[in-house]
This record gives sequence, C-alpha cells and structure tokens, in this order.
Amino acid sequence: MKLQRKNRLRATALGALAVSGALVLTACGSDDNTGGATGTGEKTTAASNVDCGKAKGQLRASGSSAQKNAMDLWVKNYMAACSGVEINYNSSSSGEGIVAFNQGTVGFAGSDSALKPEEVADSKKMCKSGQGINLPMVGGPVAIGFKLEGVDKLTLDAPTLAKIFDSKIKKWNDPAIAKLNDGVELPDKAIQAFHRSEDSGTTQNLGKYLGAAAPDDWKYEAEKKWPAPGGQAASGSSGVASQVKAVDGSIGYFELSYAKSQDIPTVDINTGGATPVQATSENASKAIAAAKIKGTGKDLALDLDYTTKAEGAYPLVLVTYEVVCDSGNKPETLDTVKSFLSYAASDDGQKILTDAGYAPIPAEINAKVRETIGALS
Repeated sequence: MKLQRKNRLRATALGALAVSGALVLTACGSDDNTGGATGTGEKTTAASNVDCGKAKGQLRASGSSAQKNAMDLWVKNYMAACSGVEINYNSSSSGEGIVAFNQGTVGFAGSDSALKPEEVADSKKMCKSGQGINLPMVGGPVAIGFKLEGVDKLTLDAPTLAKIFDSKIKKWNDPAIAKLNDGVELPDKAIQAFHRSEDSGTTQNLGKYLGAAAPDDWKYEAEKKWPAPGGQAASGSSGVASQVKAVDGSIGYFELSYAKSQDIPTVDINTGGATPVQATSENASKAIAAAKIKGTGKDLALDLDYTTKAEGAYPLVLVTYEVVCDSGNKPETLDTVKSFLSYAASDDGQKILTDAGYAPIPAEINAKVRETIGALS
C-alpha cells in the first residue's frame, strides 16, 4: 500500500509539472478553492459536473488576453476533472487569435470583438464545410485604472476620457476633470495615458464606447489597432495594468480582473444617470443583460448599448467570444473543443467568473450558446 501511495504521489507531481509547462496560472487562479483532482483519479465536488465526454490529447487555443484570468480558472478545473487532456491557451491578443484560428493552428480562438465579414470569409478556407462563428462566453467591465498620489476616488465621463486618450487633456487638474470631481484635490501633474501596443479587442471596445458616448470628441473608427496620437504603449492587458500600477499620474484601460488582482483603483463613469457608476461585475451584468443577438444562423454575436443611462449599468463593457467552426472542425480536436466549451458555458463555469472580476453571460443568451456548442460538427 505504501508503495502504491508513493507511486500515486510521484505521478501527481509529474502531472503538475506538465500542467505548469502548458499554462502558467495567474495569482487569480493560484489560490483557487473551487476544487480539483484528489490525486487518486477521483473528482472533487467542483469538478464533478464536468462532462469529459470523448475529450483526449492536447487542445491548443489562443487570443484575447481579456479572458486570461477566466481561462486560467476554467483550464485548471477542467484538467483536474479530465485526466489525459491538456488545454493550452495562449493569451496573446484578439487579433493574433483570429489569425491563428484562420490558419488552422488552434482549435478555437478568443476575441473581444465579433468576427468581421472578411474574417468570416477567411474562416471558410479552414472550416471547409462551414464558417467561423462567435460564441459569447465571458462578459465584464473594461476598467479605467489610474494611479494618482493622494487621490483614491475619481469620476470621469465619456467626453473627458476621449480627450484624455486623445492627448487633448494633458493635466490632472484640468477644469473638465475638476468639474466632475468636486472637493477632490487634483494635482498639477501631467497625465500619462497607456494603451495597448498590439491589435486588441479591448481597444476596439473602448473605441466603440467613446465613439458612441462621446461622438464629438472621439472621431476615430473603432478598430483593434490603437488610433490616437500620443500616449504610451504596453503589451497586453497585463502590460497596461503593470504600467499603471507603477507610474504616478498614469491612466489606462484593462479588464476589471487585472485591477482587482493588482489593487489598482478604477474610475467611476458619469453616464448622465443619477449617480456615477462603478466598474463592478454586477454593474457590467446590468448593461450586458440588455444586449441583443445580432448574429445570424448559429452566430451569436451581440449588439451592446454603450450609451445606456440605466441606473447602475456600467456602459464600458466587453464580451469575449470563443470563435469556432459551426461545422468542419478538425476531427482530432472536435470532441475536446465541445467538452471544454460546454464546461465554460455551464452553470459551474459561469458561476466562478464573478469573483474573478468578470460578468457571467445572461442566462437566455447562454442557453443558446450551450445549444450551439452541442451541435458543433
């Protein structure tokens, strides 16, 4: 019995090394208490509802860094439940994920913006009998993080944010900022605005918000590439968050999970409603719940209202899509794609998002996501 126990412990240790080589979990997932394998092949409570089905081997995926912390949790729980399956998600950027998907090097891609018509056309070469579709899987607020010595609470509106990120407002004590922050002592300090260096769906969602809510002050098209002059660039949401955390006088945009994990204060947004709205999962959910499906067929791309003034609805939100083929998926990874994404869209998979700073997909929409995953071929 002692020998068997030693062998099991040795196998578990080797398995842990293999997992760490495939995916480096963030601090958000490192102290996760949602469950895992017992070391004896049995499943703990949290993992017990995972249907591994016919999943096997390695599944590669890449894309959105916005969902990295959510993906870390999903991968950790899924791999604990499904022995012999390895999920390797490379959190690069939405743009890189779509390119990898259309080149056929990944089983699915994560993107913070729905596929463009030309990207759908490209996907048909890889999907063969079908095309790429968008499955909304992760919601949440795009937080505006800042670091300003002596200031721990800050309110801004869309026009002011547009001018800051367009280098039109250059000092923290600018009258436009002061007007929104009565009683706050703002320093005569230069603003250092950080943006993403690579093509990013988070950038595109910020552009959609500014273009919709401040059309007179933000004249740029909502694209994945940062459009405005000035500012400083950093790689990935993690890179922007790290710069904001380190530099006094800085401001930047990234998903709430990065602000929470690094203890970065975030801007409340004045939407024109009764009170400014905090960047929280609950407030983002209120905005996402009003979204409508604009995709056709099996495509579930959403139409978000960035100009909402509903009480408590945080308007600067994004939805991350998992991009898959509706048909024509690779036979060697299809079962694993369906099994893993089914877990991510399950009640358990969505439930763990809130504590990580994300917002679950509304139930009515998520029901369609599950149905579509089940019909992938």
